[in-house]
Amino acid sequence: MTRRYRIEWAPVAVQDLEDIVDYVAAREAPSAAASIFDKIKSRTLTLTRHPTRCRIVPELKDFGITEYRELIVPPYRVFFRVTADVVGIVGVLDGRRDLEETLLQTALR
Repeated sequence: MTRRYRIEWAPVAVQDLEDIVDYVAAREAPSAAASIFDKIKSRTLTLTRHPTRCRIVPELKDFGITEYRELIVPPYRVFFRVTADVVGIVGVLDGRRDLEETLLQTALR
């Protein structure tokens, strides 16, 4: 029997996703925003089985931080951490942006 994990979204990750959807809706079209939202949500649901199949975030691994993984939903990166029976979604970022710069800006807010 395959182990199943529960998906939990951190408030900051929910805000990240809302910001992405708002940005796409304003720059492109509401239908494009809805499509991105649906794609990210459905792909994160696949993490209920075998979340460790996803790679460790390379930029963090370089600093010895290995508990965070990422699911790529082009061009976005969904960051998460697996603990016991929970996959905790901690952020959703545009993969075209520099991760270190984005994290620094977030920390300074």
